[in-house]
Amino acid sequence: MRVIEVPASLDYRNVEALYRRVAGEDDTGPVLFDARRLRWIDPNGMLLLLAAGKVAARSGNAPRISLPARQDVTDYMDRMGFPGAAAGIFRSVTGGRRSTHSVSDVLLEITPVTTNSDVHDVVDRVQSRAGAILSKTLRYPPSAVVRFSVILSEVCQNIIEHAEAPGWVAAQAYNWKKRLGRQVAVIAVSDLGCGFRASLETEHAARFGDRWGDATALEAAFLMGLTRFADTGRGQGIQQIRKQVGRWQGILSIRSGTARIADIPDWSSRPPLEEELTRFPGSQINIILPEHIG
Repeated sequence: MRVIEVPASLDYRNVEALYRRVAGEDDTGPVLFDARRLRWIDPNGMLLLLAAGKVAARSGNAPRISLPARQDVTDYMDRMGFPGAAAGIFRSVTGGRRSTHSVSDVLLEITPVTTNSDVHDVVDRVQSRAGAILSKTLRYPPSAVVRFSVILSEVCQNIIEHAEAPGWVAAQAYNWKKRLGRQVAVIAVSDLGCGFRASLETEHAARFGDRWGDATALEAAFLMGLTRFADTGRGQGIQQIRKQVGRWQGILSIRSGTARIADIPDWSSRPPLEEELTRFPGSQINIILPEHIG
């Protein structure tokens, strides 16, 4: 059995370590994801684990996963609905014990998105929680609830119209006391679809010639607003998300294929474009919205 060790910390900053381990392994034989040493994980990390499990299963063998030894981590993963989502991907989910939580700052548990009705369900489920968390925790105005719902709707719609494959979405509010000195909301979206390059290729590859690749495709969608649709005005969701996240001084990053592109505010030191990353199928979207100050 091949053992893929999950890093001790798994969020948007260090998911590349797991990408490399999954992509670098021989794709035959049973796989065990060993997450027993995991001490911290966010929605991006959990969706990556699900995606990595799906990738490992392409060998014909459903993988196994050992959950973290730390009870606070397994409690959190349980609160986010990870065991239920993992049960449909991994052959066995071992370790940890289920617990119940009557009060939660979870904006949205891990939710599969496969149809347009799923998108409507996501928006309906999150609105009541978002109202309290955005106003009381992030200090956003009441109108922000509607805008937040639009962002969720657009990123979920991206899975259906752009990836043409199932995916997941999850959201959580945190206190980044040490990292930023503020509360934040994190939205994670992941799919194992065709990716931005393949989605845009038929309509736009020829105009970029030899420059066409994963990074160029991301720039075309992210910076130029190009979509897979030939008619003007369709598929402008990424541009709308960029505008709103920018107004709130947040981060929007998209990883697809071997590249990642991002809008970076002053409080983050991440590069706006990364290339020659480990190839991983589909697309991953990360949004971080900080508490309003002032």
